[in-house]
Amino acid sequence: MSLHKNFSFQDMDRWLDDQRITEIECLIPDLTGVARGKIMPRTKFTEEGGMRLPEAVLGMTVTGNYPTDDEAYECAISAIDRDMVLRADPRTITRVPWAVDATAQVIHDCYFSDGSLVDFAPRSVLRRVLALYEERGWQPIVAPELEFYLTAKNIDPDLPLKAPVGRSGRSETSRQVYSIDAVNEFDPLFEDIYDYCDLMQLDVDTLIHEIGAGQMEINFLHGEPLSLADMVFYFKRTLREAALKHDMYATFMAKPMSGEPGSAMHIHQSVIDTKSGRNIFTLDDGRPSQAFAHYIGGLQRYMPAAMAIAAPYVNSYRRIVRHTAAPINIQWGQDNRTVGFRVPEAEPEDRRVENRVIGADANPYLAVAVTLACGYLGMTEQLEPTPMTVDSAYDLDYQLPQGLSEALEVLRKETRLKQLLGERFIDVYAAIKDLEYAEFMQVISPWEREHLLLHV
Repeated sequence: MSLHKNFSFQDMDRWLDDQRITEIECLIPDLTGVARGKIMPRTKFTEEGGMRLPEAVLGMTVTGNYPTDDEAYECAISAIDRDMVLRADPRTITRVPWAVDATAQVIHDCYFSDGSLVDFAPRSVLRRVLALYEERGWQPIVAPELEFYLTAKNIDPDLPLKAPVGRSGRSETSRQVYSIDAVNEFDPLFEDIYDYCDLMQLDVDTLIHEIGAGQMEINFLHGEPLSLADMVFYFKRTLREAALKHDMYATFMAKPMSGEPGSAMHIHQSVIDTKSGRNIFTLDDGRPSQAFAHYIGGLQRYMPAAMAIAAPYVNSYRRIVRHTAAPINIQWGQDNRTVGFRVPEAEPEDRRVENRVIGADANPYLAVAVTLACGYLGMTEQLEPTPMTVDSAYDLDYQLPQGLSEALEVLRKETRLKQLLGERFIDVYAAIKDLEYAEFMQVISPWEREHLLLHV
């Protein structure tokens, strides 16, 4: 479901009038998932019908730096730093609920001057994968589950994060998984969150307390992939703003606290035949189809190569540790939360697979694109899955890359994913992550000072 399904530019203009909007935040998600763009007066937004930004805005590290000695990056991004033409997607227009004045926000698509989509923009990558499904007469359906931590404010990055103080005046000191009372500690915050989401028409479903101290999970109703990625993008901004209003932080870091579980973005996915409207994962008699098996086979075959996208930072791999509520391999199983790919108990028409590998820190557009790409390759190449795992997969071997450097090496070698996602996208993305990794390697951690300074 879209924020405004089938909205046209004329519909968007009428909506802006009805809402008496005076200012518009014109947004694009960059490769790290950060919102970039400009703030425009309503009159200028209507007159110009879009905006321009340098294409290098998409190709920055999370620290704001650019690769300067990567040949593939320099070939992909113009040396003259040309402008992209950005055009608003009217279906994404919505209010900025925390703004004092009547302010709207709208997500833009990125185009080159010849009218073609900028192929390494996150929304373009997802559109590219969705077009492959459309050619086959398929419509993928996804439902993200997004975990996050609430923490006390912390302005010193050298200090560990702590759980925030709730209504009781105390911080959590023990794990409160699925505790209603623990969620109620933050009622004022979550009341604002639900009010904001209602105003923005974000289809959020249930809220639960996860395993970690101050760790929560929000579930989204199932729907069309691009719209769901837009909603996750908007939700991350919304939650961070609401948390600041209540004097705390909200973080989607994969592993923000040592000794606590990491945060994931589990994505449930199924595929509909566009002509019949039926789930292609299920046969007429209710049994799983070959397409379902092949989809799982594709996830198993290609997700290890996609880890640099599903786990995009050095911190992401601190989550992929045995017995910490995160998968360490590519096994699959029926209602088994220890595997990488879980098949939830469901009616035959609702048969789906849940990818549990993806981190909460992943760019939602790229995460959805890459998991759908893996499933697509499995179905088109008719890849068979391994036998189902019925016991704990935590006791089995690691099958996923254990660090960003290793993951990037595997990604660059996987030609089929590169063909589906776009060679220029992989070149730009990998170059950015190489630089981030190099920057990280210049930092000396407290662990090194504690255990190596006087002992080696």
